[in-house]
Amino acid sequence: MCESRGDYYKRMKTLARELRAEYGLATPRVTRSDLRGIYREEGIRIDLWPPSPMNGTCKTGTRKLRNLRGAYFNDEFGASVLISRYLPEDPCVFTMAHELKHHRVDNHLRYAWCDASNENEMVEIGAEVFAAELIFPETDFLDLLSELGVAFGDCQPEHLVRLKKETRTTLSYAGLAKRAEFLQLATKKSLQGIKWKLLEEQIYGEPVYKRLRRQQRRR
Repeated sequence: MCESRGDYYKRMKTLARELRAEYGLATPRVTRSDLRGIYREEGIRIDLWPPSPMNGTCKTGTRKLRNLRGAYFNDEFGASVLISRYLPEDPCVFTMAHELKHHRVDNHLRYAWCDASNENEMVEIGAEVFAAELIFPETDFLDLLSELGVAFGDCQPEHLVRLKKETRTTLSYAGLAKRAEFLQLATKKSLQGIKWKLLEEQIYGEPVYKRLRRQQRRR
């Protein structure tokens, strides 16, 4: 009997929680360092694209490589993951978690390419579900928002800013918003188009690094 999409995604969440327990991930802040340690234990080599930040010709490359977020390979040389060198912290963590799903579940494939061209395929959505659960389990997400006084349909952008700031989670604002809407904590499309960093500054003030940078410019 074929596994339904819903059952498949539930299984990916379960596998992600099992991996968290296996490697002692206890908070919603999963770092690149945490994932590099898991990659070492799993025998996965990490390659960055382009190979050198100084090589301008590599930054363009083929269209497929220009759109690259990550890719998983499993061939005669073993398991490896190719990741864009220029991903910021949160997207990089998510991509590394995404590729771990391919390693654990899809390692019968020679490769799994991850970009906008195939993001609606079940295998890729499953990897997104796995990655979000690995970084910030749904039950923790619900419990913490409940502690902030958020009821179903009542989640506001400010709640997610507080959640991210207080937990220091590496799940991006886009990921938090998507989950809040999926769980019906927020009304549909109510969290779209938010300038999250600006809102964060309005609530918590300007980050120290910005003040220092402005002071240096004045000198």
